[in-house]
Amino acid sequence: MNMFLGLVQKPWLTVCNIYLRQYAIRAGLAHYVFKNNVANQNLLHNVGLHFPISAVAQLRLCSSNGKKDGTAERSSSSNPTDSSSCQEPQKTGSSSSSQPALEQIQVKVKAILKKRDYGSTYTQNNFITAMRAMNEFCLKPSDLEKLRKIRRRSPHDDTEAFTVHLRSDIEARALEVHGSLEALARAKNHRKEEEIVYKENLFRNQKLMKEYQDFLGMTMPRSTKSTPFLQGPGKVVMVAICINGLNFIFKLLAWVHTGSASMFSEAIHSLADTCNQALLAVGVIQSSKIPDPGHPYGFTNMRSIASLISGVGIFMMGAGLSWYHGINGLLHPHHIESLMWAYFILAGSLVSEGATLLVAINELRKSARSKGITFYQYVVHSHDPTTNVVLLEDAAAVLGVLLAGSCMALTSLTGNPYYDSIGSLGIGTLLGIISTFLIYTNTEALIGRSIQPENVQRLTELLENDPSVRAVHDVKATDMGMNTVRFKAEVDFDGRIVTRSYLEKQDIDIILNEIQQVKSPEELEAFMLKHGENIIDTLGAEVDRLEKALKQKYPDVRHVDLEIL
Repeated sequence: MNMFLGLVQKPWLTVCNIYLRQYAIRAGLAHYVFKNNVANQNLLHNVGLHFPISAVAQLRLCSSNGKKDGTAERSSSSNPTDSSSCQEPQKTGSSSSSQPALEQIQVKVKAILKKRDYGSTYTQNNFITAMRAMNEFCLKPSDLEKLRKIRRRSPHDDTEAFTVHLRSDIEARALEVHGSLEALARAKNHRKEEEIVYKENLFRNQKLMKEYQDFLGMTMPRSTKSTPFLQGPGKVVMVAICINGLNFIFKLLAWVHTGSASMFSEAIHSLADTCNQALLAVGVIQSSKIPDPGHPYGFTNMRSIASLISGVGIFMMGAGLSWYHGINGLLHPHHIESLMWAYFILAGSLVSEGATLLVAINELRKSARSKGITFYQYVVHSHDPTTNVVLLEDAAAVLGVLLAGSCMALTSLTGNPYYDSIGSLGIGTLLGIISTFLIYTNTEALIGRSIQPENVQRLTELLENDPSVRAVHDVKATDMGMNTVRFKAEVDFDGRIVTRSYLEKQDIDIILNEIQQVKSPEELEAFMLKHGENIIDTLGAEVDRLEKALKQKYPDVRHVDLEIL
């Protein structure tokens, strides 16, 4: 007997745990707390050989606040008792010292809010602007006057807040105005038909547009002032067009008089420059257009597109025709007439092309100085593709004039026409190199080129040094042309700092009073929803603050997309 008792003395608690656990699982309870009421190690001597399987086990159900919701007794020798009572169970039989102590299980049941099913689409709490309400629900400004107006943070940089309406209010108002969903659908179809007619004849709907203009300021993207054409690159392009046009006329007359292949190449060169710079002027005008809903980031790439087409034009028209005429001169040489007039025209062309070249160099130096980079870096990375084209074309023109004059001089001295043809081939090769460089740099700009790594590092450090930011990931900074950079980053915000920023603006005594009044899950839900929405608004304000700081410190950063991790 003593040996048996010695074997079962240690696993006593384990046996009770295993036995009582299966009752807790069958009852579907979350978890249990087993309390041992064994007073001393000699309990087995008091109960003899009877295991606690026949003893009375008590289950106490408790809510999450610690209050007992009820008890349930289970006994192998008696019927279940009333579980709604929280009193201690009465002892069955006579209370003698030989009866074992009651084994109790205290179960804590969590109070969980019922999960709401919002369905696949839920728009009742969505906000909608007045312009969108009128467009989508066929309402008039007078229909919106009596609806609730809510002030929200503005997505635009030049305004702090703007007015919106609840979508549920708009939908209810639309039903009041139109009478039914079918009538609203008919009104929308009628609106689409009116839009088609409006596009066909813009002047028919001037009255309707006037009615909508009061709301355009709150919903349309903010417009920026367009750059005057005759400033910066536009001025350089117009000077180049005028000079190259005159040069083409004079060089063409000189070629007709002399029949020189080099002079013909120079005339073709000037014609190609004039046409390409006219194309650049179109690109400058298009790139200065303000953004519209169809092009939210503007038309800055039009300069690179025009420069790319210009580079292709120089290669096809300038280099191609120069090579053709040079090869034709080598295969079929002919006598060249007096070159006196050609020399005068080349000298005048050298002066005019040199003046245009100086204008382009001064403009590029000024722009490079404002960006804090060298002239070479500014040209190689094609920060201003339009002025780059003028610079390279005029540089090629000056070199081409010198090359053409040298070859024509050799032909005059030696009487050998092959030197003139070689000059034409040299001008064509020069134009081919220039066009290849323009095609490459502008293609890189159109694909999307990152800004300098040191600038990306400075932008990243500005974010990482902010107290509300824990980490910055997946940083992308793309040069969009015309001194415009688009910055995108994944930002891991510190929720504690954001919450503290919200609490610093609140009355703590009021919040403590609200917490003390929370007595039920419904009240807790209302409290959390109220302050949770305010904390999310605070997080949005932090994002706006960081975006504004980036734009202020680095003016080239025009578009900032900070995504929250």
